[in-house]
Amino acid sequence: MMLHVVDHPLIKHKLTIMRKKETGPKEFRELLREITLLITYEATRHIEVYEIEVETPLEKTKGYYINDKDIVVIPILRAGLGMVDGILELLPNASVGHIGIYRDPETLRAVDYYFKTPKLHDKSEIFILDPMLATGVSAIDAIGKVKELGGKRITFISLIASPEGVKALEEAHPDVDIYTASLDRELNNHGYILPGLGDAGDRLYRTK
Repeated sequence: MMLHVVDHPLIKHKLTIMRKKETGPKEFRELLREITLLITYEATRHIEVYEIEVETPLEKTKGYYINDKDIVVIPILRAGLGMVDGILELLPNASVGHIGIYRDPETLRAVDYYFKTPKLHDKSEIFILDPMLATGVSAIDAIGKVKELGGKRITFISLIASPEGVKALEEAHPDVDIYTASLDRELNNHGYILPGLGDAGDRLYRTK
């Protein structure tokens, strides 16, 4: 596994606005979509390209294309939904699955309540989305379920990660790359990332 912190100046700027407690849900959603789009540029560098001949107004030349129908985007509900549009702007033919997992506030264990994905095969390029890689419990559970269905090429994309979450995911799934906008300092006693930005799902949908 490799951790990739995509620290582009635009991402740093937008993430700073997201961290502010006064940033409202409309702006928060827009910024999450924009940062996801920017991270996706880096997270898709490894996908396969195919040669094709095209004709310009002047002559024929060699070009390239990707088969984005092999790409599967799987957000972890709820907060991962806010990242989907950012990827689909770049890969409009990608398939989308959904994984419903929440972290029990008492035990900090993953609780599954929904799982539906497109058919996966050897060439499927799978991107699992969750803004917060905190304890790593939800990510580890989601990736395990995707692997059970035959998923092999898996990338995890987050907005913010904790050192504890990265370590846990590395130990459980060393073959999965992580792309994130920031590696924050630590987790607090309740499993929240510090300095973080609060609960991404609550800030997206004003549920608190």
